[in-house]
Amino acid sequence: MYLTRPIKNGFYVLIIFSFATMLVSCKSGAGRPKDPQEQALDLKKEIQAWVDKMKQPSGEMDDSTRCRSAMQVAEFYKNRQYEPIWVQPDSITPAGHSMLTISQNARLYGLLPEHYNAKAISAIQTLFDQDTLGTGARQDLKTWAKLDLLLPDAFLTMSRHVHYGHTPTDTLKKNNAYKPELSTQALSKAIETQDPAVALAILEPTALGYKNLKNAIPDFLRTANFSKQYTRLDYPYRDSSAFIRSLIKRLKEDNYLDSSVQRLDSAGLAATLKRVQTARNLKVDGKYGSQLVNSLNNSDQEKFLKVAINMDRYRSQRESLPNRYIWVNLPSFYLQVYENDSIQLESRVVVGKPSTRTPQLTSQISDVITYPTWTIPASIIAGEILPQLKRDPGYLARKGYSLFDSDGNEIDPYGVDWSQYARGIPYRVVQGQGDANALGIMKFNFPNKYSVYLHDTNQRGLFGNEYRSLSHGCVRVQNWDGLYKYIIRIDSTQAAGSGSTFTPTDSVRTWLSQKERHVIPVKANLPVYFRYYTASGKNGKLETYTDIYGEDKMLREQLLKDE
Repeated sequence: MYLTRPIKNGFYVLIIFSFATMLVSCKSGAGRPKDPQEQALDLKKEIQAWVDKMKQPSGEMDDSTRCRSAMQVAEFYKNRQYEPIWVQPDSITPAGHSMLTISQNARLYGLLPEHYNAKAISAIQTLFDQDTLGTGARQDLKTWAKLDLLLPDAFLTMSRHVHYGHTPTDTLKKNNAYKPELSTQALSKAIETQDPAVALAILEPTALGYKNLKNAIPDFLRTANFSKQYTRLDYPYRDSSAFIRSLIKRLKEDNYLDSSVQRLDSAGLAATLKRVQTARNLKVDGKYGSQLVNSLNNSDQEKFLKVAINMDRYRSQRESLPNRYIWVNLPSFYLQVYENDSIQLESRVVVGKPSTRTPQLTSQISDVITYPTWTIPASIIAGEILPQLKRDPGYLARKGYSLFDSDGNEIDPYGVDWSQYARGIPYRVVQGQGDANALGIMKFNFPNKYSVYLHDTNQRGLFGNEYRSLSHGCVRVQNWDGLYKYIIRIDSTQAAGSGSTFTPTDSVRTWLSQKERHVIPVKANLPVYFRYYTASGKNGKLETYTDIYGEDKMLREQLLKDE
C-alpha cells in the first residue's frame, strides 16, 4: 500500500495495525463459521472426551450425571470411532427424538425415570428448546455430545432392566443366563430401525400377567400425582415410639392433624385415627393396625412402586405357561383357571396366615377326593394340638379327631402321657370325613413337598372377608364345585379321544349326595401355579393387593437403589 501525501504518525500506525490484523485473520480463518465437516469432527472429539471421563468405576460424567451402563457405552462408541448416534451438531435425529420420548416415559415400562438420567436429559432438551436463535446451548457441542451419550446409556440400562429386572449387575455376571450383548444388539437394532421401542419390546417378557400389568399403566398414570412425597409407614414395627412419630408426620401430610402438633396422648391419637378411618371407609376402631397402615401407604408413588416390583418379578421368573392351567395369586386371594389366555373359572380363596404361609410352587392336579379325611400336619400338631392334649386328652373327641400309631391302630388319648412330648408326637391325628371336616367335602391333590392342597372348607363364611390370609397353609376354594366340574369335563374330553375310561359328573354328584369317599384320578394335564404378585392389570385397570407375607420389602429396597 502506497501513501501519496504526508499523514500524522498516529493515523499511519493505525492503518498499518488494522491491515496487519486483517492479514492474520484471513490467514488463520478465525471469525468465520466452521463448515459441517469441522463441526462433525469437533462433536466426535467432545464425545471421546466424555467417554474417557465416564470410564471411571462410578460412571460419573459430572457432579449431576452418572452413567449406569458406562463401560458398555464406552465400548460401543469406541467401535463406532466415536460417531454420534442420536444427535447432529445442530439438531436431534428422529431416532434421538424417539429415544427422548422413551427415556422420559420410563414409567410406561414399569421403570423408575431417575434410573435413566431423565432429569438431566430433560434439562438439556429444555436448554435447546429455549435457544430459539441458536446462539447459546445449540452452539455448545459439549452439551450435544453429552446428550448423545446419555441417550444410549439410558437405552442400554432400560434394556437390561426390562429383560433381567433390577438385579445388580455384579449378581447378573454370576448367572450363566446373563448375556450383556443382548442390550448392545438391541441398541444396534434401535439405531438401524430408528425405533427404540421395537428394540426394547423384543427383550420384554411375554407372560400374560406382565402384558396385562403393563397395559394398565397408562390409565393409572393419567391421574397419578407423583409431585407430593409421603412418609411411608413400616408395619409391623420394632419401635412403637418411632412408629407413632412417623404416623403423626404422615397424618399431617394429609391434613388430618395441624402442622403444629408434635405429640398426642392415647385418647387424642385414637380419636384422630377414628376420623381417618371414617374418611377412608375403614373399620373404625381407633387403632393403628395393618389395615390403616396399608391405606395410608397407598399413595400413587407407592402404587407405582408395586407395579415396578411386580413387573420385575415377571422379568426374573420368565415363565412359559401352557395353554391350560390353574393360577393362584396368593396376595389377591383369587384362583383362576386359564385356557388359551382366557379365564374359564374364577374363585375366591383363603390362603395361609403370615405365620403359616402358603408356599409358591408348581405342580399338577393328580386326583380329586370326595368327602376326604384330614391327616393333620406335624406343624399344626406341635403348635396347636399338643398343648391342648396336655391340658385335656378329651380335646380330640370334641374336635372329631382320631389318634393312630404307625401301624394304623387307633390309640386312646387318655392312655398317653402327653407331658413327655415337647414338640412332636409319634402318632397321626386324623379328622374323619363329613360336613364338619376342615377340608369340607372335596379335596384337590397335587404332588408337592409342602403337604398343601386345594380344598373346600367347613368355614365357608370366611370367603366373605376382604382379607383372607387365614389358613394353616392350604388353599381353600369357594367355587370348589365349579373347579371339580371343569376338571371332570377336560378329563372326560381327553379320555374320549384316547378310548380310556373316565368319571362322569353324575357319579360325583351321587357320591356327594350320599357322603361317600372316593378318589378320582385325573389323567388330563392340568398344572397348578401358586404365585405371589401384589399388583395386576385387569381390563386395563390397575389392581394392587396387600403384601401379606412382606415379600415386597427386599425387592423395593433393591429397586430404589441407584444401581
